[in-house]
Amino acid sequence: MNATVSAVVPSNPLRQRTLKSSIGCSGIGLHSGSRVCMTLHPAEVNTGIRFRRTDISGMGAEIPALWSHVGDTRLNTSLAGENGVVIGTVEHLLSAFAGAGIDNCLIEIGGAEVPVMDGSAAPFLFLIECAGTVEQSAPKRAIRINKRISVKDGDRVVSLTPSPGFSVRFEIDFNSQAVARQDLFINLGRGTFKSDISRARTFGFEHEVAQLRQAGLARGGSLDNAVVIDATGSKVLNDDGLRYGDEFVRHKILDAVGDLYLAGGPILGHFHGVRSGHALNNRLLRTLFADSSAWQWSDVSAFAQPPVPVAAEKALAAGGR
Repeated sequence: MNATVSAVVPSNPLRQRTLKSSIGCSGIGLHSGSRVCMTLHPAEVNTGIRFRRTDISGMGAEIPALWSHVGDTRLNTSLAGENGVVIGTVEHLLSAFAGAGIDNCLIEIGGAEVPVMDGSAAPFLFLIECAGTVEQSAPKRAIRINKRISVKDGDRVVSLTPSPGFSVRFEIDFNSQAVARQDLFINLGRGTFKSDISRARTFGFEHEVAQLRQAGLARGGSLDNAVVIDATGSKVLNDDGLRYGDEFVRHKILDAVGDLYLAGGPILGHFHGVRSGHALNNRLLRTLFADSSAWQWSDVSAFAQPPVPVAAEKALAAGGR
């Protein structure tokens, strides 16, 4: 994953961060329905995010959280190691790492799927905050987008374009009165992930549940860890309703942030997703890294994510697909 162009080195680089102490949790896998225990550990500089299966030994027990190791993308992002070893539904945890600015972490997990918790990234962000974070000796590195890269599949489109910080625009359009069309632009810096995105839960439709479970998916799904829309498509079945008025598109942004963190570091660029999902998000990263002129490693400045001027924000929000 080496670019042929030289890295940008700012005069006031931020430092890499890891956890201050180890912390664990347990929960049910969204798709497997199995209970699993997971522990987050501090890690050395430049090791990135890595998973280690503690229930198996030998080759494949450790899998780096990288785009090149993505396997199954049916309703989740799953990492694949050697000898058929997998770790599923990594996107919510990775989204929390991205939101908290964690560069290096070792995740020990006793099963094949990250616990879903409440279906959002908030419980993982809470774990990170409880463990505390610590600045490390090496500069924080990011993937700076040098030119527009896009991937299209029918009416589904994803793109990355140059930007001084990391921002996301996402558009969804479901044939459901409860969801309908939602469009949101957000500049993901200075705490906005925690306040505006982290609590958005995964969602699904009541009429699809039996079909998904027959396919071996959503076996652990419930109203405790997902927003469920009734068979008519007009009503949310959860007693507590929605956490945000547009929680559906916010969760799609949460997923995209996690999927993009598989780049191997934070991205300095603008992501635009139209009806996309995990598969297309991963295709975008594969397309990006196949073109060495489209990106470069850059040490991250303390001023790498300035507030986006109103005019620039409107231009990004109305940007081409």
